[in-house]
Amino acid sequence: MKFNHKPKGTLVAALDIGTHKIACLIGRVIDDEGGVEVLGAGYQAAKGIKGGVIVDLELADHSIRQAVHAAEKMAASEMRGYPLRDVIVNVPTTQTQSESLEISLQISGQAVTQHDIDQALSKAQNQIMQADKEMVHTIMVNCGIDGVNGIDDPINMTGQNLNVLVNAVLSELTPLQNLTNCIERSHLDIICLCSSVYASGLSCLVEDEMNLGCTVIDMGAGSTSFAIFVAGKLIHQDSIPIGSGHVTSDIANGLNCSLSDAERIKTLYGSAMLGASDENELIDVQKLGETDTSSPNHVSRALLIGIIQPRIEEILEMVQAKLEDSKFKEYVGRKVVLTGGGSQLAGLRELSKLILDKQVRLGRPIRISSLPDAVSGPNFSAVSGLLSYYVSHSHEMPTEVSAKADSGSLLSRVANWWKENW
Repeated sequence: MKFNHKPKGTLVAALDIGTHKIACLIGRVIDDEGGVEVLGAGYQAAKGIKGGVIVDLELADHSIRQAVHAAEKMAASEMRGYPLRDVIVNVPTTQTQSESLEISLQISGQAVTQHDIDQALSKAQNQIMQADKEMVHTIMVNCGIDGVNGIDDPINMTGQNLNVLVNAVLSELTPLQNLTNCIERSHLDIICLCSSVYASGLSCLVEDEMNLGCTVIDMGAGSTSFAIFVAGKLIHQDSIPIGSGHVTSDIANGLNCSLSDAERIKTLYGSAMLGASDENELIDVQKLGETDTSSPNHVSRALLIGIIQPRIEEILEMVQAKLEDSKFKEYVGRKVVLTGGGSQLAGLRELSKLILDKQVRLGRPIRISSLPDAVSGPNFSAVSGLLSYYVSHSHEMPTEVSAKADSGSLLSRVANWWKENW
């Protein structure tokens, strides 16, 4: 189905709040196809956040303000002195659940209209909505008419019964309320929510991957999320509460060093698979609490990899198990795209191929060509995808669905009532 993009010239801002970092992008729509030009970018180490959950409002607020201020400063000439107000914000996938539902409508031989689709999506929202949840996405996966399924665009097609398969993504309410309170303290208003892994998929997948079937695995610091795309639509998402930050903790414990040193060692020398020369390569590790650097403490790179590899294997095996247990495993496809900050670990692609038994590539933001080099890596896939979501997928926002379902002339509402009841 075809949907209108945001008008050319629209300013949009995205805020990705993660366990390891907070990133902000300010962009402008530059064409009628949803193209976005990045005007400003900023990022900051995340403080007051654990596992994607706000644990200290003051610290988190300070980190958000710093990231936003850096983006505003870079985009100052285009914003003409106006401070940033409206933002698109990510929802950690660990706090969401994906629910599928099929809605049936009687069309009684009439041509399917957009209002019929909107009514079905709104009906799905009403059936799935829970008191302790917040609706994040309402995605029409496909349609069927009189038993013929897999119809992507049923508009103007005729039949007796219309079936609409809907994927609804809901978020836990309490952590989302705390996130909202924290962002409002920074004098920002949330205009749109998007699941982190959905944003990452929109950012780093090519069209053929989304259409033919692909699984995105986003390895963040506090968790690892995955999403299944088929026929250009998100059909399922899930996560495990283990990420690259747990690898860092394992190194700190195994080598008896600080977390900052462990992160540095992981970045410079870490790998997910052992190489032939790793036994002979030595790494200098400063032991925790010691200040004397005159007596270096050398360990082999093989020892470091021996700490990293079991944790990476555990993460991949847990993701694979969740994929196998899902009712969408037949749609997973043969392709996996790894993204997120944790995906930059050397050897991860090769180990993923062995464990997942699929074609694997590393993904980075590709939808926005004007990204500054500093924010063009896999760890910025989600924040880039937030811009793409708002510009090209706002029809999946629950508020948009409800507004469209309630709109229309009196005559069209009477006609639809007549079709559904007679």
